[in-house]
Amino acid sequence: MSVPNATAASTVAPPSTGRERRNVLDTLLRVRELSLVGVLAILVIGTTLYNDRFLNSQNLRDISLNVAIVAMLAVGQTVVVVSRNIDLSVGSILGFTALAVGTLFSDHPGISIPLVIVLGIAIGAGFGAINGALVSLGRVPSLVVTIGTLYIIRGADFQWAKGRQINAADMPDGFLSIGSSSILGIPILPLVTVVVMLIAGYAMRSYRSGRELYAIGSNPEAATLAGIRVGRRVFWAFVASGALAGLAGVLYAARFGTIDAAAGTGFELQVVAAVVVGGVAIFGGSGSVYGAVLGALLLGTIASALTILKIDPFWNQAINGALLLGAIAADRLLSLRVEHALRRRSVRRAG
Repeated sequence: MSVPNATAASTVAPPSTGRERRNVLDTLLRVRELSLVGVLAILVIGTTLYNDRFLNSQNLRDISLNVAIVAMLAVGQTVVVVSRNIDLSVGSILGFTALAVGTLFSDHPGISIPLVIVLGIAIGAGFGAINGALVSLGRVPSLVVTIGTLYIIRGADFQWAKGRQINAADMPDGFLSIGSSSILGIPILPLVTVVVMLIAGYAMRSYRSGRELYAIGSNPEAATLAGIRVGRRVFWAFVASGALAGLAGVLYAARFGTIDAAAGTGFELQVVAAVVVGGVAIFGGSGSVYGAVLGALLLGTIASALTILKIDPFWNQAINGALLLGAIAADRLLSLRVEHALRRRSVRRAG
């Protein structure tokens, strides 16, 4: 009779330890998200003291519009990174979708705006499904898959465009107003991003599918043993990332009006930096979409502050790189300290 009891105890203990570890790590990361708010406040106050134009309504509007699209991509990227994967194709998906949206409006005058928006999201989801199938079914590392699709999609984009440029005159005013209009003084683009962020954040924390992504990122092998369909969850994570990249492409077209094959180039690096700086562990298993959006806001505010301060744009890239490396180092340090603390606690309990 003692053997089954011992077996039961050994079976129950690991999940408890895993939950405890995740709770401690999540608490530390929430503190880190709050520290981002503090850094953002210091940056804003310091820049405003140097130049009071920084907080004028037009500059705040510009920052919110510039950050909205990167933040949208960061929400989708978080869903993937939490599962211990990465999607580097989001910039290319955005560019391809933006060109597709512009082409639809240009070649089919009078086409329904909601239909074009849905088609843009569907195009992105389709590319995400390709990424997800290659990663989950083909067992190919996501880094390799998405670097490949990044170049393939971008190449298809250039081949399709053939030097063509879509202008604002080719698109309806009702669509362009999405990128320029406001509701109660707040631009529509960041409002859309906030709504998406809230929906994604709620789903990640409150639905089983979202919580299972965290379990997969924490320990894929244990997740499989626990009965989680890892392949299915990872597949749908990439579909979600692709769909949000498609929506970002639609918003990009509405925001800028002028679209060519180079649209979205380099966005993937900005998005990864925003996600990691925002406290999403690059090794998976922890972080939130709220932190990722805060990371995007911080990086966007830094870029605007450097412009106001008339500092060479090179330093923007240097600062982004330094923040990225610092965030990765912080993730690793936090993880090691949590493991050490839990190990000491388990030793004390055993004693």
